[in-house]
Amino acid sequence: MNGISRALMSTSVKNAIDRVDFAMPLIDVLVLEGASAASVAITFELIGAANGIRARAGRPPCFDVKVSGSGAKWATRLARLPSKGNANRPADVVIVPGLAWMDERLVREGLQRRDAAMVRKALQAAFQSGAEIAASCSAVFLVASTGLLDDRRATTTWWLAPLFRELYPKVTLDTDAMVLTDHRMTTAGAAMAQLDLMLSIIARHAGPDLADSCARFLLLDLRQSQSRYMALSFLTAADDRVSRAERWARARLHRTFTISELAKAAGLGARTFARRCQRATGLSPVRFLQKLRVDKAMELLQTTRLGLDDIAEKVGYADPSTLRRLLHREKTPGARALRAVRKRDNGAAPSTHGARRNARRGASGQR
Repeated sequence: MNGISRALMSTSVKNAIDRVDFAMPLIDVLVLEGASAASVAITFELIGAANGIRARAGRPPCFDVKVSGSGAKWATRLARLPSKGNANRPADVVIVPGLAWMDERLVREGLQRRDAAMVRKALQAAFQSGAEIAASCSAVFLVASTGLLDDRRATTTWWLAPLFRELYPKVTLDTDAMVLTDHRMTTAGAAMAQLDLMLSIIARHAGPDLADSCARFLLLDLRQSQSRYMALSFLTAADDRVSRAERWARARLHRTFTISELAKAAGLGARTFARRCQRATGLSPVRFLQKLRVDKAMELLQTTRLGLDDIAEKVGYADPSTLRRLLHREKTPGARALRAVRKRDNGAAPSTHGARRNARRGASGQR
């Protein structure tokens, strides 16, 4: 092993990889014309990283790859693959990288495309032959349109969740998740969640040690949830009553109020508000309100020198431990990390000892 290889993997990881003699799965990267370039590139980058790490360990590659779909020629050039592959056997994994369908109109139009109909047939045939199907972002809509996700759990890009629930009510959608696997169906969130999707496939088919090596090689920070990236104002815009409730709540986050009061502010009964809130945001009214409070707390952590106890009071929590638990559940970065970013961006450190003391106190509560 050369110096680069030694830097990429520990002896234990190398030994773990060497002990396994993998049968080489065939990955079919099914690319539609107009697919997300980033999502396609990530797919090939992770496959290449996995095969490259194996090669440097003196082992054969762990994945064979072919490209299909209306965007195959473009994707083949992007990945610098041979124009004619020799993998004619059925695929073990079919991956549909994210599509550039960023809003409702593009999704509805995209699903009607002729090449989308061809993809549906290909995915159904692949699944029937025993293949695993994987997709991220708006490509999950295309997979769902085959019926293969019915009665299964799935995730997709968070801002398209209301449309997804409307079109595919038989699918149990969980937009908190970054990656979900249900039987032989794997789905991931927004476009960059293709990283997480690929690592999950590498772990499943070539071992978790190799997936960990790929993540470290590419300096990837593994993320468990996309919930902290959601912008509630974007989601509530789909329902004027829920949007009204959001505005009312944001103006009163320093207070304690009930869900019934929140529903009344929206001009709805509690049950009706709960249904409309769930449909618009994918969250129950309780989680919706908690998300608003956490978002405000994160803003105050980044923009003020207040300690976490003071911030908890300003977002309506008399007991700071409640806020700490919510921040931990949402997997938010700690106060110290947030303030380090602010210091870097502003080019100056907090000037008082009290500010540093409060920052330390806030950070210690989130570990």
